[in-house]
Amino acid sequence: MSTVIETRAKPGKYLTFALGPEEFGLEILKVREIIGYMAITAVPQTPEYIRGVINLRGQVIPVVDLRAKFAMHSEERTSQTCIIVVETRHGDQKFNTGIVVDRVRDVLDITAGQIEDAPSFGASVETDFILSMAKITDSVKILLDIDRVLGSVDMATLRRTAA
Repeated sequence: MSTVIETRAKPGKYLTFALGPEEFGLEILKVREIIGYMAITAVPQTPEYIRGVINLRGQVIPVVDLRAKFAMHSEERTSQTCIIVVETRHGDQKFNTGIVVDRVRDVLDITAGQIEDAPSFGASVETDFILSMAKITDSVKILLDIDRVLGSVDMATLRRTAA
């Protein structure tokens, strides 16, 4: 009799992207589109990880720098730097937010056998935003709960930024 381990991540398609040498994944259904890096209008008095806003076909969208959000050192932009526009939920409302990443990798079909719970790092380390870990060949991809990643960004700040 096999034991099924319940993880927060579900098997399915995930868009993978890189921040430096680390690779992350997002549920593909959360991804609205991927655009090249474009001019971002800075908004005064917002947290450092909020880059500002972009005008995407008439819609003002706040942009979050995931490197800054995850307290990673900043890197120069390259031709592969891009913005992934994701749809998140906060309560019963949906929001489009751009996240700056170093490069987009692949869309992977991740099976239940490849998914493992995130390890515990102790009570002082916040890992709520990690859905699970995906073991792909010799590497590990961190599957993100983008609602929680951006939910921990003050949604009221993002709404004011986009307004």
